Amino acid sequence: MASLTSPWLVLLVGMGCTFLAAASGGSRNPTAGFEKVELTDGDFQVQSPSNVPESQRFQYRNGVRTFWVHRNDKPINTATHTNPRSEVKLRGHDYSSGVWQFEGYGYVPSGTSGASVMQIHNQEGAAHSTILMLHVYNGVLRFYSGTVVEPDIYNRWFRLNVVHDVRASTVAVYIDGKHKFGTSVTPSESYYFKFGVYMQHHDQSSCMESRWTNVTLYTKH
Repeated sequence: MASLTSPWLVLLVGMGCTFLAAASGGSRNPTAGFEKVELTDGDFQVQSPSNVPESQRFQYRNGVRTFWVHRNDKPINTATHTNPRSEVKLRGHDYSSGVWQFEGYGYVPSGTSGASVMQIHNQEGAAHSTILMLHVYNGVLRFYSGTVVEPDIYNRWFRLNVVHDVRASTVAVYIDGKHKFGTSVTPSESYYFKFGVYMQHHDQSSCMESRWTNVTLYTKH
């Protein structure tokens, strides 16, 4: 695969909503001073709608993970009433202290709306399920459905870095190496990262999709 820090073009053929991508990476390095956490294929736990086979909502090809859901899909199992999702949970790397960073190169095709594409999830059973969600609404990447993080996210590969300082209870979001957003968040006892597509409660498109490659986890204590 070509370097993601220089301009490149990739054609993706699969079962998702749309399939053409072009991109360039950023020039800064938010990971400076962090230590890379080794991940295995087993750390990428796929969660997908229960009404269709996983292969109809998730594809892993040539290093790219493609996720998509339809508005009328079912939750991940019959015990939950959450909205449809096709996501990866970074399993085995729940964290409760230190500074942690998610890095990945993402792509959201035009037409996708009303979906979370990345989140920091609290421990199961916490009062607030998440402390950060990045939603896409009509081409705009937002912190939940509020503050604009990136105004034009469609049809390009972007480098996403999300830094969570657990002790300080803060998060910071970088797009293509540039700091775009930061805020204080609610403390909890443990967290984990998720990415993919998870339908939200308004402005949903009929099909929602995101693609991810070179997902990496970093930490600093």
